[in-house]
Amino acid sequence: MEYLFARRLEGMRRSTIREILKVAEQPDVISFAGGLPAPELFPVDAVRAACDRVLIREGSWALQYGPSEGYTPLREYLVEAMAQRGVACRVENVQVTSGSQQALDLLGRCFLNPGDVVLTENPTYLAAIQAFQGSEARFVPVPTDDNGLIPEALPELVAKHQPRFLYTIPNFQNPTGITMPAERRRALYETAAKLSLVIVEDDPYGLLRYTGEHVPPIKALDTEGIVIYASTFSKTIAPGLRVGWVVADRQILDKLLILKQAADLHTSSLDQRVACEFMTSCDTTAHLAQIRASYGTRYQAMDAALRALLPERYQWTHPEGGMFLWVTCPEGVDTWPLMQRAVEHKVLFVPGCDFFPEGGGDRYMRLNFSNSTPERIQEGVARLAQLLRE
Repeated sequence: MEYLFARRLEGMRRSTIREILKVAEQPDVISFAGGLPAPELFPVDAVRAACDRVLIREGSWALQYGPSEGYTPLREYLVEAMAQRGVACRVENVQVTSGSQQALDLLGRCFLNPGDVVLTENPTYLAAIQAFQGSEARFVPVPTDDNGLIPEALPELVAKHQPRFLYTIPNFQNPTGITMPAERRRALYETAAKLSLVIVEDDPYGLLRYTGEHVPPIKALDTEGIVIYASTFSKTIAPGLRVGWVVADRQILDKLLILKQAADLHTSSLDQRVACEFMTSCDTTAHLAQIRASYGTRYQAMDAALRALLPERYQWTHPEGGMFLWVTCPEGVDTWPLMQRAVEHKVLFVPGCDFFPEGGGDRYMRLNFSNSTPERIQEGVARLAQLLRE
C-alpha cells in the first residue's frame, strides 16, 4: 500500500535527540544529549500531596473537561508570576498550553503559510525548527555574537524576506547557553517595533539562573503588543505535567484558542490543578533554590572537567544558568560521525548540525549537564576526551 502523506512531512525529520535517548536508556551510557531535568530533584512527595488535595477538594471536577483557555486559578497565578518577572498582564492575556512545545506549534499554525519566513538565532532550538517545519516555514538565520541576536541586522533581513515573526530564546539559549543582556534586548525590541516585527520569546529556562543578575524578559518592554512570551513548568516542577503558557495580545490569543480547541480541546484539567496547587501551596522558593544550586554545581563540574581533559583548541560557552553549554571543535572535526562513534564509548552528546535550520554546524556539539551527577559528568567527559584524542 502506498500512502499519500501530507506534503508538509517532506520537510520534517526525526529528532536526533529523541533517537539518541533510546540509547541513553542503557545504564552504562552517560548521556549529555537530552535536555532533561534531574529526576532526583523532582518534588515527587509534594506533587503527590498536591494531587491528593486537588482530588479531595475538587473530586470529579478535576477529572472533567475544562475551558480551553485554561484553569482560571492557574491563569490568575500566572499573572502574579509574570509580574515577578517584570511583565504586567491580565488573565485574558494568558493561555495555558500542553507544555511550551505546543505553544510553538500553535504559533506556527497561527502565523505561517507554506513558504513564509521565520527569523531565528543561528543555532536555535531543534524542536522549534520541527514545530515551524510543520507549517512549511522557511528559516532565515540572524547573525549572532556572544550576546545573542544582532539587532542591526534586522532591517535588511525584514526588507528582503518579509518574515512573519522572529523566534528567540534570550535566557540561557538552547543550544548555546548564551544570555542576551538587557541593553541588547532593548535594542532588539526597539528595532522590531519600528519594523512591526512580531517577536516570539521562548523562556523555558529563565528561573534556572545560578549566577549573575536577573534580566527582565523582552516582553517587559512591550508597549506595542508585538512580543509573544512562552514558558513552562517542565523545568521547575516536572516535564511530565505538560503544562505551559503563552502571554500575548488578546487578538493573538483569540486565534490561538481556536487552534487549541482543534488540537486537544484543553490541557489536562488534573495537571493544571496540580501545578497550580503546587505553585501556590508549596515552598517553591526553597525548591527552586535547590535546583539552581544543583545545576550550578553540575555546570562547574563539567566546566572543570572540560578544562582538565579536553585536547587543546576546543572552546565552550560559560552559561549563567540553564541546562546546556556549547562546544566549538577545531576546524576539520565533524561531530555527526563523532556522535556515532561516541555511542561505542558509552557517552552521548548532540551534534551541532541539528541546530542550524539552513545547514552547517559540523564542528559544534551541545552538552547537557543538568541530568548527570558531578561524578558521572567527570567520567563522561573523560570518555569524550578519549574519543576526541583518538
